[in-house]
Amino acid sequence: MAAQRTYGGVSADQRRAQRRAALLDAALEIIGTEGLDRLTVAGLCGRAGLNERYYYENFDGRDAVLTALFDGIAEELATAVLAASQHAPADTYGRAHAAITAGIGVLTDDPRKAQIALIISAATPDLRARTMRTIRGFAGLVAAEGMDFYALAGQAPDPAIGFRATYLVGGLVQALGSWLHGDLPMTREELIDHTTDVFVLLGEDLARRLREASSTDPDSGSSDIGPT
Repeated sequence: MAAQRTYGGVSADQRRAQRRAALLDAALEIIGTEGLDRLTVAGLCGRAGLNERYYYENFDGRDAVLTALFDGIAEELATAVLAASQHAPADTYGRAHAAITAGIGVLTDDPRKAQIALIISAATPDLRARTMRTIRGFAGLVAAEGMDFYALAGQAPDPAIGFRATYLVGGLVQALGSWLHGDLPMTREELIDHTTDVFVLLGEDLARRLREASSTDPDSGSSDIGPT
């Protein structure tokens, strides 16, 4: 195997990662400001200032670029939401508001990201399926965070948990898309506040229902299982 050369203290793997990042930054700019149809190999490499051979070093086609962009935004979103949740106020509304503010912030502080997420999510059947898997992943995150917050982790599995989490995440995606297209005449802060209200309403209602079910189950143990 050929030795991996280091130039200026930067290894070959680091240089490749930098080129990949430059190509993805260029793709973000092209799709986010000009549209998906403007994404070509020549245009992408020209915007990134790289030879076309570096495109083929990192990607085997346009769908690979779109997938990498989509996954990067989803990872950034999950990281922001989890960090906000961990440093949020202890009350239900404060925690939900912090997480939702962080998530919507990722997608709207840089408007290109929300546009790209919406464009990519409908680009091809494979990417539509990937979008649905991502929504299910975020629904799982919401469910786990809710179960942890309400101290319901010991509860028997209930399909209502997954249903409500999926409903909330899917509804937020739809509402955000409508808001971005100007169909919901409200400020970003109002969007965040209304979204928080819905998350808290459905979360606390379900927690109450699960507690009541647990308190009437002779095998459930103590019914004092979480904050009210």
